[in-house]
Amino acid sequence: MRARRSTTLTLVAIATLALGACGSPGSGGGEADPTSSGTSGLATCDPIAGEKLVVLEDDKGLQNADNIIPAVNKAAADANPAVIELLDSVSAALDTEKLIQLNKAVDIDRRTSSEVAEEFVSTEGLAAEDGAVGAGAPLVIGAANFSESATLAEIYAAVLRTGGFTVEVRTIGNRETYLPPLADGTLTAVPEYAATLSDVLNAQQNGADAESVASADVDETVAALTPLAEAAGLTLGAASAAQDQNAFAVTSEFATEHDLTTLSDLAAACGGLVLAGPAECPERPSCQPGLEETYGIEFADFQSYDFGLIGQAVRQGEAAIGLVLSSDGSLAADS
Repeated sequence: MRARRSTTLTLVAIATLALGACGSPGSGGGEADPTSSGTSGLATCDPIAGEKLVVLEDDKGLQNADNIIPAVNKAAADANPAVIELLDSVSAALDTEKLIQLNKAVDIDRRTSSEVAEEFVSTEGLAAEDGAVGAGAPLVIGAANFSESATLAEIYAAVLRTGGFTVEVRTIGNRETYLPPLADGTLTAVPEYAATLSDVLNAQQNGADAESVASADVDETVAALTPLAEAAGLTLGAASAAQDQNAFAVTSEFATEHDLTTLSDLAAACGGLVLAGPAECPERPSCQPGLEETYGIEFADFQSYDFGLIGQAVRQGEAAIGLVLSSDGSLAADS
């Protein structure tokens, strides 16, 4: 899905590339030739331009549950139980809509992650009841090298400071860079993604060809992740309701015109669709093949775009549906 969640393009590719399409990749930019009808007999639904994108619900669970979850060094968690308790309070307060707003504040409104984090902790009433429970113990919160991770790390740090911990935030880089210091205690905690982390640890411990243990069910994914995390020297906090994963979006005008809220609705209403996504999308199981096989969605054309241009292509009516990230700040209601 994006080249942000460091694991290199392992699951990030699965994220960034998750909007598959049919046919061979297009050149990226032009409008598809219109078709008169889909081969399924469904009416062809031409793209409808609009400013606002809406995500169609993945009601059959094509995407794995990449819910945000605190990953904590086990020794640090054992020595300071309040760390998990305070980070769990963040998870309880966080959902996808709030994550979208946090990303909007940083990525679109250009506010700093630390400023946005302080405001979130105050607005959500997340300050520790016992301001001295940390007794000044030093903690280091790690962040990956993209803004969402930095903001979440700052929120973790802000909450822990209210409990009397002395907290530093360090932007480390990709997952391969920050997992070793998290395991050895150089880092105390990092905001993680359940499905992605489970597949990374599973591959590390059971081989690169190990079958994925992640699923669309967050509870099942966390249950599979927990022993992998323990073996890696990590303790998990509670998973939040907030998800940052591949999603498929149409313009609000398109959704209204065809009465769509889910991907199943789209499959039942429309044929001959134009899909926008990264070039690899037609080969990705959670992309084109998944949309076709899981939902039976019929595509007439695929248009290939750099990831950052996909949303704009849908807004401009060059494609009916495109790949976005579920926590993209541009999806905010007041964008």
